[in-house]
Amino acid sequence: MKIFKILLFIYFIGMQNITIAQNYSVIDEGSSVTFSIKNLGFTVNGSFKNLQGNIVFDANHLSTSTFNVTVSAASVDTKNNARDKHLKKEDYFDVDKYSTIAFISDKIEKETTGNTYKITGRFIIKNQSKQVTFNFSATPNTNSLTFLGKVNLNRRDFKVGGSSLILSDNLSLSLNVLARKK
Repeated sequence: MKIFKILLFIYFIGMQNITIAQNYSVIDEGSSVTFSIKNLGFTVNGSFKNLQGNIVFDANHLSTSTFNVTVSAASVDTKNNARDKHLKKEDYFDVDKYSTIAFISDKIEKETTGNTYKITGRFIIKNQSKQVTFNFSATPNTNSLTFLGKVNLNRRDFKVGGSSLILSDNLSLSLNVLARKK
């Protein structure tokens, strides 16, 4: 009986040092994926909806943390129906062939200030994959986390917009992702 108590004590001491990363489901309502890009010298703002995915996050064990999220390419919304219809065509997002835009993380590192992290991963648009690195913050809420980040992408890396000379190559993507514990 004494050996059992000793083993149980060792087990509980050992378990205190093991932290299991928490699984989170991405919540579309309360999240936003927005972008801005210059077209004919004017800034066009837009957004995507139907954000889905899984996030495994533990600020103390970033090597086991992962992001795997998607948005619906067909949900592109610039508040201009004619433009949105055009953006869904083959030269742009080709939504009939490529229904989602994805981000899959490869590596997450802690930055030196507060709750800021550096994430490296792949954006996949129109079956074109491009590795990017950007900063994000993680703010805990009751049973959830809010992730905020901003990344610049080159549309030509993803064959979006064809050879358009009036559309800027660079766009800014802002991410506000609400994720709830599973």
